[in-house]
Amino acid sequence: MIVGSMTEGNIGFDAGPPGYPVSFDVERQLSDRNRLTVAFRIILAIPHVVLVGGAIIGFGFSWWSTGGAVGTAAGAMAVIAWFGVVFVAVHPRGLWDFAAFYLRWRSRSVPYLMLLRDEYPPFGEGSYPTSFAVSWPDVPRNRLSVGLRIFFVIPHLIVLIFLNLAWVVTSIVAWFAILFTGSYPGGLYDFAVGVMRWDLRVEAYLLLMRDEYPPFRLAD
Repeated sequence: MIVGSMTEGNIGFDAGPPGYPVSFDVERQLSDRNRLTVAFRIILAIPHVVLVGGAIIGFGFSWWSTGGAVGTAAGAMAVIAWFGVVFVAVHPRGLWDFAAFYLRWRSRSVPYLMLLRDEYPPFGEGSYPTSFAVSWPDVPRNRLSVGLRIFFVIPHLIVLIFLNLAWVVTSIVAWFAILFTGSYPGGLYDFAVGVMRWDLRVEAYLLLMRDEYPPFRLAD
């Protein structure tokens, strides 16, 4: 994985390398789907949704936020980390590791909720046919970028509102397609994976895990 440099420059954020240091992918499962679990997927996924949220990006400060209970804790830890990075240039490793734990869990539970895989995801850590990776920023942090992070991320959040709404619509179409044909349309599948990838990159940026500005793209 390529890791870009992060400096105390005067631009406020780093453009980042061609390969962004947050990656996500799903092992494709288009055919031979489990129609019974797909039919009741939204019910089966409730325990995970309560803990780490649903498809819409976000962590918050209430248990009903889109990040779930664990995401709420990760958001609170990001606030603490914000003070640490801005004022003493230190991101406590334990807080960073918890955010990574939360995002790894989301990278398994949301694909299940949104019909990308049929295997029931583990609670917390465990093997699953998805991959998510984010590397620890082992170079000096960009304090200006961290200090103004909530403003810098606004363009992404606006775009993701529309992308996630489209993802919900395509997932409903895929739900009917799987129930009637047993297959998830390939084009809709690739779009869903791309939106999930974009969501995770931006959420890692919001949680202060990296300083490179996320790219505006669905591809890895």
